[in-house]
Amino acid sequence: MKQITASGQTVDEAVQSALAQLNAPKDRTEIEIVDEGKKGIFGFFGSRPAVVKVTLKPDPIEEAKKFLSQVSEQMGAPIEIEANREGKHVTFVMSGEKIALLIGKRGQTLNSLQYLTQLVINRFSEQYLTVILDAEDYRNRRNETLIQLAQRLAQKAVKTGKTVTLEPMPSYERKVIHTALSENSRVKTYSDGTEPHRHIVITPNRH
Repeated sequence: MKQITASGQTVDEAVQSALAQLNAPKDRTEIEIVDEGKKGIFGFFGSRPAVVKVTLKPDPIEEAKKFLSQVSEQMGAPIEIEANREGKHVTFVMSGEKIALLIGKRGQTLNSLQYLTQLVINRFSEQYLTVILDAEDYRNRRNETLIQLAQRLAQKAVKTGKTVTLEPMPSYERKVIHTALSENSRVKTYSDGTEPHRHIVITPNRH
């Protein structure tokens, strides 16, 4: 954590000096006034400068990128990361030669990494941020697969007249299935179980 002690004729002047040295905006820092200073006689004799200690707060997105880089290096699959933030949502897009290692079977490794990255980013963020981790457009491809799966299993539920239970999925994947079947009047969907084993149940509508 970077920290600068600076002085000036006033507290504000000392703060501005510290911010210039840190090359950071005020809202990225924590400011501690060490000495408010003292104006001397005629503004000169017996004067004492103001002293502040300014600490640069870690950037949540940079800390998350650092975490992802370290994990990927340890897994033997170094990556490049592109981060995009829209309001409270942050998307990290990873690319690299061995990216499949970070996706894992049915995206399980990617989902676990996403969960851990969300924990890391919120350790350093003052407002709660949600994280999406993507690689090789996996999320879009997975969404298409989930929509097809939802439609196929809805048909099965209607045809057999029996309830169909899906495998456990993260909340955003369950949302894709709920949305895909929301206008299908022949079936109802709901989530059951507790995290991380929460899953979707598709039941036929019995008119």
